[in-house]
Amino acid sequence: MTFQPGQIVATPGVLEAFRASGESPLTFLQRHLAGDWGDLSLEDIRENELRLQHGWRILSAYTLRTGVKFWITEADRSMTTFLLPDEY
Repeated sequence: MTFQPGQIVATPGVLEAFRASGESPLTFLQRHLAGDWGDLSLEDIRENELRLQHGWRILSAYTLRTGVKFWITEADRSMTTFLLPDEY
């Protein structure tokens, strides 16, 4: 684990997307906490690495097998949020 996630929460929209795909949020949380930022550009990955060192907001982006994209983010490490991009 690269950092502590704090409280883990999810929006209703992303929970429905997980139900529809049959995939587990835990799989993606483990990737996020291990520093696998998912479907980000190389520039955004580098930015996450810098932010990780300074305790700033980190963003991971993933795609479910149904094609639905979602984010995992935290602003200050007190809470990690799963959400759909249009719920931001």
